[in-house]
Amino acid sequence: MLSLSVIAVVFGVIFLAELPDKTALAGLMLGTRYRASYVFAGVAAAFVVHVALAIAAGSLLTLLPHRWVQGVVGLLFLGGAAMLLFSKGDDEETVKPPADQSFWKVAGTGFMLILVAEFGDLTQIMTANLAARYDDPVSVAVGAVLGLWAVAALGIFGGRMLMKRVPLALITKIAAGVMVVLAAFSLYEAIAG
Repeated sequence: MLSLSVIAVVFGVIFLAELPDKTALAGLMLGTRYRASYVFAGVAAAFVVHVALAIAAGSLLTLLPHRWVQGVVGLLFLGGAAMLLFSKGDDEETVKPPADQSFWKVAGTGFMLILVAEFGDLTQIMTANLAARYDDPVSVAVGAVLGLWAVAALGIFGGRMLMKRVPLALITKIAAGVMVVLAAFSLYEAIAG
């Protein structure tokens, strides 16, 4: 059974963490050059694969003792917050455009770009952590996919307007703050456990 509270938490965390990511910028660039719906189809499919791999990794973590998992998850959330706060963002993302505008070429380019760029990315690690934390892989997967799709849609369909209105630094700080709170809960459970 799906947990709406887990879906909402995961959606919020993944959405905020993905907003300042380079893949949102890559989606924006592809969306300005090619039919947005084609780009979104490829990007959305790649994010489903991305989340499935993260959920599988997170489910393996649940086989370990609960206190250890919570401690590791807490430390990884702290590491994710530090990565967001202290990483230098890429000013530009280079994307090799497809040769033509056909659905399969454009969607395939979006799919491959996201699949490669997101492998081992912060949001994939966070999704695995959340899957281990909540032990509800379906709800975590739904929340993560919807969060990633929402960011992709914003980047592809309206990224320019969002970036003009909301400073990227503010989004990054909010995402890092949420991760610190999740880290505190996980570390508390590991110690009190």
